[in-house]
Amino acid sequence: MKEIKAIIDGYDQLDKNTTQAALATVVRVEGSSYRRTGARMLVMSDGVWIGGISGGCLEGDALKRARLAIAKASPSKITYDTTTDDEHQIGVGLGCNGIIDVLFTPLDFTDSTNPVEVLKDCMNERRQTHVLLTITGLKGNWTSISEGDVIRYTDNTSLNILGNQAIQPQLAEKMQARITKGVSAPYKVEGPDGEVLEAFIEILPPETHLVLWGHQYDVYPLTRLVREMGWRITVVANPLKVNRKIAEMVDEIVQPENFMDILFDEHTAIVLMSHDYKTDKQNLPKALATNAPYIGMLGPRVRSEKIWAELADEGNPIADEDFPRIHAPVGLDIGAVSPEEIALSLAAEIRASFSNRDGTYLRLRQSTIHVRE
Repeated sequence: MKEIKAIIDGYDQLDKNTTQAALATVVRVEGSSYRRTGARMLVMSDGVWIGGISGGCLEGDALKRARLAIAKASPSKITYDTTTDDEHQIGVGLGCNGIIDVLFTPLDFTDSTNPVEVLKDCMNERRQTHVLLTITGLKGNWTSISEGDVIRYTDNTSLNILGNQAIQPQLAEKMQARITKGVSAPYKVEGPDGEVLEAFIEILPPETHLVLWGHQYDVYPLTRLVREMGWRITVVANPLKVNRKIAEMVDEIVQPENFMDILFDEHTAIVLMSHDYKTDKQNLPKALATNAPYIGMLGPRVRSEKIWAELADEGNPIADEDFPRIHAPVGLDIGAVSPEEIALSLAAEIRASFSNRDGTYLRLRQSTIHVRE
């Protein structure tokens, strides 16, 4: 999400009278690669680019390909194969042992539906998961769509623009499968008359939202860290008590009495870090009343267990189904000591939790790092 926002900012700042641009998008990955599908790179005709499609091995060639697409005013899909030993193959030095398809789309600034404009529309809407369909290849008679087009999918009527009643039901079924899994993937569908549509179905969730209930000094390193990752940050505290440096980095400061006015969703993590026992005890039931899937409590286990016991004694026990949401003590076991290290431990656990990972050593992982289908 951070990369998309940077691309949009760069796009908006372009002098569109003197500079042209193209968008490079990773639309298929087979095997290993540094970046996954959905990685993007905005390339300007003056050689400047924003974002990235690899760890650096493909960007040089991608710059040439993007400028060629601009010159031809036509999109193109290029396959980079890093599985071979051919020393002339771009990217082979990375040793990723994967195949990557990158779509290069020249941007028509007068077209309100060009790929970056579509992304802008998504970002301008309130937090929600967007589904995008990028056309990466066509064969046969297609009159209403072209390679490089990006279609926002809301329901099956969004596919009417394809103008192909034979292919639309097939694609609709695949779209629903992707939405159910919540994972992006490329697909190819074929019609009875030989027509073929290749597309990248992208599931684009909102950025992770971190809600920090507290204003003490350790909020600062945590805020700096997650800001670098592009997360949204809300601090719940009296604005007069929030350090100016923290206030400058967060997206919003909310008074404690307005806590329930915050928009919580499945991508929201709440961390209770007031460093005051009574305050955290009062705030835990409020956090549990939200639908946030992650609720962290700073401090040792015995402190949290005491809070839970006292709430139960007072007739406000924590429901059994809520305990899996509570992370106490918060963070991964990395031996963190300083506020900065604790921030790293906390952010890593939130990322692992939202990815359904256990945060163990990658060298101990029996399957591939990224899910493959």
